[in-house]
Amino acid sequence: MSCVEIHGDAGKRATRAPQAGRCVRRFPRKKRASTNQLTAPSPTGTLPAVSNDAAREKFKAYLATKGLRVTNQRLAIFEAAFAREDHFTAEELLDHARAIDDSVSRATVYRTLPIMTESALLREVDIGKNLKYYHPNPDNNAQVAQVICLDCDKIFEISAPFMEWYGSTVSTKLGLTPVTQRLQVSARCNTLRDAGVCKHRASA
Repeated sequence: MSCVEIHGDAGKRATRAPQAGRCVRRFPRKKRASTNQLTAPSPTGTLPAVSNDAAREKFKAYLATKGLRVTNQRLAIFEAAFAREDHFTAEELLDHARAIDDSVSRATVYRTLPIMTESALLREVDIGKNLKYYHPNPDNNAQVAQVICLDCDKIFEISAPFMEWYGSTVSTKLGLTPVTQRLQVSARCNTLRDAGVCKHRASA
């Protein structure tokens, strides 16, 4: 008895019944290798943690340029600053640094903060009220606009890639070379005005 082999979609297109005494073998169509194969996502919890190694080495190198020693107190201040995800004051930084090394002094914190801002490791935010806030700047990004809520005392930072172009263009027209620039907006809270409460407002 002879057999007929049918591959792929040919079996679907065949309309005649096989002749008596003949068998039909159907084989599934082979899948073509995809040219756009996607890599399976990493399991939850296996993503690499963000490292501050580069920023730490930059801090040490900058201290060296200033003729300053890399002390445990200064490293504790660095670690405390880069552990924060929100803005902080000098006094808040002091508390967090002392949780790492209880020998950290207030004077060392206040002397180290200008060093970290000069080296662009921290961004300084002056909201008036004789109070300054700081925020880690691990990617050395200076093109950031700051929006300050006057009601909630919340500081929002928004990427502003046009700042460098604008500052350079305006300065050049005036025959100047830009050194630093800052875009800061003060605003009122619509949520607090409409609802009387805001999640960003510190409880009294």
